[in-house]
Amino acid sequence: MFGRSKPVVLEPYGHRRKRGRPPRWLVLLLSGVVVGAAGVVVVQERYLPPRLSAGESAKLRNAYDSTEAERKRLQQALADTEQKLASTTAQHKSLQEEFAGSRARIERLSEDLATTVAALPPDPRGGTVEVRAGRFTVRGGALVYDVVLARERAGTRPTTGVLQLQLIGSSAKSPETTVALKPVPISFTTHEVVRGSQPLPDGFRPREAKVQVLDRPAGAALGMRVMLVK
Repeated sequence: MFGRSKPVVLEPYGHRRKRGRPPRWLVLLLSGVVVGAAGVVVVQERYLPPRLSAGESAKLRNAYDSTEAERKRLQQALADTEQKLASTTAQHKSLQEEFAGSRARIERLSEDLATTVAALPPDPRGGTVEVRAGRFTVRGGALVYDVVLARERAGTRPTTGVLQLQLIGSSAKSPETTVALKPVPISFTTHEVVRGSQPLPDGFRPREAKVQVLDRPAGAALGMRVMLVK
């Protein structure tokens, strides 16, 4: 009862832990890590898309780069096309304005021509179509002509027919020769200036030109006048 007392050892966890055994919290932590890793592997294998290999990743990257380059090329092509369209639109607008200006000038010239034709002396022979004026010259073996035709009683329906020129002159074989040129088709409403040139026979020198307006080749005469060839 009064012998030596032994020291009392207090164990905080109620009992002494066996040596060599890891603590419980460490075991739980490692188990959780293992379970989590296993879960990640299961999810990747079953639910996520399959992972790409290094070669497949390189192919995918190359395909992406190629697609991106093509997109940039198409974008640049679209920008160039839009620029060309804008330029074409501006050019079209300029042409429209130029056409409108040319049309106005043509209308003014037509009015001036009508005034000039009205001021010319009338055809002394009269007729349905009057030969108001004419100019005939010989150049390089051809007859160059300008003939002014007019209708005093012009309607809405144009007059159609042919302009027939008969030349009176001389040649090496005959002092008096008549040459008929090819008929020229005509169609006009109030007035018309017929211009052109036709070849002459070799050695033929015309003095006068008989201008005939016919309703058709070798048809009825609508007007006629004789003029000098200069």
